[in-house]
Amino acid sequence: MALKSMTGFGRGEAASRGLRVEIELSSVNRKQLDVRVNLPRALGALESRIFKEIGKSFSRGCVTGSVTVAASSGSHRKAQVDHELAADYIVALRKTAAELGLQDDLSARAILQLPEVVRVGHPEADATTVGPVVSKALKQALADLTVMRKKEGQALRDDIAHRLELMRSRLDRIAKMSPKVVARYRKALMERLSNSGIEISKKDPDLIKSLALFADRSDISEEVTRLDSHLKQAFGLLSSSKPVGRTLDFLAQEMFREINTIGSKANDAGISRHVVSFKTELERTREQAQNVE
Repeated sequence: MALKSMTGFGRGEAASRGLRVEIELSSVNRKQLDVRVNLPRALGALESRIFKEIGKSFSRGCVTGSVTVAASSGSHRKAQVDHELAADYIVALRKTAAELGLQDDLSARAILQLPEVVRVGHPEADATTVGPVVSKALKQALADLTVMRKKEGQALRDDIAHRLELMRSRLDRIAKMSPKVVARYRKALMERLSNSGIEISKKDPDLIKSLALFADRSDISEEVTRLDSHLKQAFGLLSSSKPVGRTLDFLAQEMFREINTIGSKANDAGISRHVVSFKTELERTREQAQNVE
């Protein structure tokens, strides 16, 4: 299974019993799962069901959505008259007309012009009636969203794999250069001593001790081995069927620790250049991993 991005958009639509439901979902990266969906008040009972369904498709990320309900095309629309409100209007208008000496010419037609007295609505949109339609539209929206997340996830996978290959190349060069560090240090030390007019035997105990201490302090074999292991794990995660974003982010942190140690211990300009290059690619990899579910 390919990696999934936490970023995407999906839309679903379904119609039944004179009602049409439209659902739009969008997602962005976030360390934990955060779901926010705007529902019509009458459908509040469906909120937990919608959240649970979304949770099946996400392990983390911020998912926002909206649910709209309207009358489907061709459905029977019904006029609704608020009789109590109309009666209140008539009483108030006749009283005002009498006080101002106006003619009482109210008619049935006048009721149509009274605000909110006559409304044309669609079939009742309650949770029981609309629930199956919402589920169908939600399923389509999630499927649409998943397609986009997989597409972006593949792009992320390709980019991360490319950067891991670059880091592998830098690490190989560091590993090849490491055994020569002590020899270069020994040569540079002998040259400095010679230029200072100090003659010293290559078998001098103090020189041998100094070189041994330097070799011990600059030994990066353990760090190279751990970095190699972390890179292998990272490559393996790219083909995992499970969410791997958190694990990739953790591995990136561990690799930063190892490469920083290599940079400080190696004490070599050539290795330092590869360390800088390695860290640059690693930082970009971590940024990409934060977009992976």
